[in-house]
This record gives sequence, C-alpha cells and structure tokens, in this order.
Amino acid sequence: MIVLAVGCHPDDLEIACAGTLRKYVEQGAEVHMCHVANGNQGHVIIEPDELRIIRTKEAEEAGKIIGAKQVINLDVPDMEVNSHNFEIMDAMADVVRMVRPDVMITHNPQDYMTDHVETSLIATNGAFCSGLGHRPRKYEAYMSFIPTFFMDTLAGVDFQPTHYVDITNQIETKLQALECHVSQLKWMREHDNIDFADMVKTCSKYRGYQCGVAFAEGFKPYNVYPRYSTKNLLPD
Repeated sequence: MIVLAVGCHPDDLEIACAGTLRKYVEQGAEVHMCHVANGNQGHVIIEPDELRIIRTKEAEEAGKIIGAKQVINLDVPDMEVNSHNFEIMDAMADVVRMVRPDVMITHNPQDYMTDHVETSLIATNGAFCSGLGHRPRKYEAYMSFIPTFFMDTLAGVDFQPTHYVDITNQIETKLQALECHVSQLKWMREHDNIDFADMVKTCSKYRGYQCGVAFAEGFKPYNVYPRYSTKNLLPD
C-alpha cells in the first residue's frame, strides 16, 4: 500500500496522524509526507527566511523517525496557501502523480485557520486534477479517484471521528517525531506557556478513551462519489 499524507505546516502531520503513519510503515506500507506551507511565519523572533530553512530540516528529521520514504515541501509561504492558485494546485497534482497513492490523509475542511482549510481543498482537488491529462504536469496522469481520510483538528475541536486507529504502540514514536519541531515546541513553551507535546499526548489519550484503547488517532472519510472503497485502508 502507498500512503500520501498532506499537511499544511511542517508539524501538522506529526500532531494529527504521526502514530497512524508509523503504524502504516510497521505494517509494510510506503508512506510519503507532504507539507504545503513552509512554516516561515511560525515564530515571533526568528526571521521568516531563517525559519523556513529550520522548519524544513525539522520536518525531514521527523519524517525519518516515522519511517517515511520522503518528506515533500511545496514551499508556499504561510498565509499564502490558496486553493485558487493553480500553480499550487498543479504542484499538488504532480505530487499525487509521482506518489500514485492508494489512500490519502489530509486536513478536515473545517479547521482553526485558513491555511489548514485551503490545504484540505488543495489536497482533494489536487488529487482530482492528477487525473487530468491536459493540465501542466511533470508525471504521467494518475487516473484514480483516491480514497481520502480527514485527520483530527487541532485539539479535536468540533471533530467527531468515525474511524479510529490504535496507536498505543506508536505513541512514543509520534511524540519523538513531534519533538523534532524544536522551533515550535520551545517557542510555545516559552512564549505561550503551552506544553504542546503534552497537549498532543492528551488528545491522543482522549481519542483512546473513545474507542477503548490507551492512545488513538481519529479520522473521517471524504464521503463523495467515487472515493469509496471496499478495502480497509487505515492500519489495523
């Protein structure tokens, strides 16, 4: 199985689905991670150009811990993620053509800030555009409607999962990958007095309570024709 996870900022996949991605890897799947935005506005002291480089390296290190085959960066500046920008859309479509996934994971269409919302549209519409043979492209068109799951929102606000993945055995790897994002976790501890790693662990524990395990991650399928499948596409 080939999995493509599309997040907005360099740490979003680690927050919402790193345990699931690691579980995919452990079960023999090929996992590709992609972030649309470069995270250059995610600090009040570090300048954007410097932060962009730092966060790219942090994401690559996190990807290694998860076991991803690659971490792809579309390098769009923060707050410029726009699903109506066809350069971004075509770049996303080419990622899908290159990876040729069996399943995708991305943001819920309703989330706490516009970059996340736009990324959800870029991922789903980019997947659709990947099958259009006359769009600008670097890779052969991928004529497939890809089953897609939306991952949890930040802190699980206004998100009720229909599917859960038990990540009890992957929770430490998830947190280790998250801790790679030093620029974010250190800043939030010092600037906002938030222990973000603890919050993520608590949210995973809460999802675990809901489904009867120690730690879990929650998802909802993108329920549109014809993206259904008879296969169980999330890891057992």
